[in-house]
Amino acid sequence: MEHLPDDIAERLTELEIKSSYAEDLLEQLNMTIYRQQQQIDSLILQVTQLKQQSQNAAQEGAARSLRDELPPHY
Repeated sequence: MEHLPDDIAERLTELEIKSSYAEDLLEQLNMTIYRQQQQIDSLILQVTQLKQQSQNAAQEGAARSLRDELPPHY
Protein backbone atom coordinates (compact mmCIF):
# COMPACT_ATOMS: atom_id res chain seq x y z
CA MET A 1 0.00 0.00 0.00
CA GLU A 2 3.01 2.27 -0.03
CA HIS A 3 2.22 3.47 -3.54
CA LEU A 4 -1.28 4.70 -2.56
CA PRO A 5 -1.81 8.20 -1.23
CA ASP A 6 -2.47 8.37 2.49
CA ASP A 7 -6.15 9.29 2.16
CA ILE A 8 -6.85 6.35 -0.16
CA ALA A 9 -4.97 3.97 2.11
CA GLU A 10 -6.96 5.26 5.09
CA ARG A 11 -10.24 4.87 3.25
CA LEU A 12 -9.28 1.34 2.21
CA THR A 13 -8.44 0.47 5.82
CA GLU A 14 -11.80 1.84 6.97
CA LEU A 15 -13.59 -0.24 4.32
CA GLU A 16 -11.71 -3.37 5.42
CA ILE A 17 -12.73 -2.72 9.03
CA LYS A 18 -16.36 -2.19 8.03
CA SER A 19 -16.25 -5.36 5.94
CA SER A 20 -14.89 -7.29 8.89
CA TYR A 21 -17.68 -6.00 11.15
CA ALA A 22 -20.25 -6.87 8.47
CA GLU A 23 -18.89 -10.42 8.23
CA ASP A 24 -19.08 -10.81 12.01
CA LEU A 25 -22.63 -9.50 12.07
CA LEU A 26 -23.64 -11.82 9.25
CA GLU A 27 -22.22 -14.80 11.15
CA GLN A 28 -24.12 -13.76 14.30
CA LEU A 29 -27.34 -13.42 12.32
CA ASN A 30 -26.82 -16.83 10.72
CA MET A 31 -26.33 -18.41 14.15
CA THR A 32 -29.46 -16.67 15.43
CA ILE A 33 -31.48 -18.00 12.50
CA TYR A 34 -30.04 -21.49 13.04
CA ARG A 35 -30.98 -21.47 16.74
CA GLN A 36 -34.45 -20.13 15.98
CA GLN A 37 -35.01 -22.88 13.41
CA GLN A 38 -33.98 -25.47 16.01
CA GLN A 39 -36.50 -23.95 18.45
CA ILE A 40 -39.21 -23.94 15.78
CA ASP A 41 -38.53 -27.59 14.95
CA SER A 42 -38.70 -28.48 18.65
CA LEU A 43 -41.98 -26.59 19.10
CA ILE A 44 -43.51 -28.27 16.04
CA LEU A 45 -42.58 -31.65 17.51
CA GLN A 46 -44.11 -30.72 20.86
CA VAL A 47 -47.34 -29.50 19.25
CA THR A 48 -47.57 -32.70 17.21
CA GLN A 49 -47.09 -34.79 20.35
CA LEU A 50 -49.71 -32.78 22.22
CA LYS A 51 -52.18 -33.24 19.36
CA GLN A 52 -51.60 -36.98 19.46
CA GLN A 53 -52.05 -37.07 23.23
CA SER A 54 -55.22 -35.04 22.92
CA GLN A 55 -56.61 -37.35 20.24
CA ASN A 56 -55.71 -40.42 22.29
CA ALA A 57 -57.38 -38.94 25.37
CA ALA A 58 -60.49 -38.10 23.35
CA GLN A 59 -60.66 -41.64 21.99
CA GLU A 60 -60.19 -43.13 25.44
CA GLY A 61 -62.75 -40.71 26.87
CA ALA A 62 -65.34 -41.73 24.30
CA ALA A 63 -65.02 -45.35 25.38
CA ARG A 64 -65.76 -44.51 29.04
CA SER A 65 -69.17 -44.52 30.59
CA LEU A 66 -70.71 -41.25 31.70
CA ARG A 67 -70.99 -42.77 35.20
CA ASP A 68 -67.21 -42.79 35.36
CA GLU A 69 -67.30 -39.02 34.89
CA LEU A 70 -69.52 -38.31 37.91
CA PRO A 71 -67.80 -36.72 40.88
CA PRO A 72 -67.37 -39.05 43.87
CA HIS A 73 -69.95 -37.24 46.04
CA TYR A 74 -72.87 -38.28 43.79
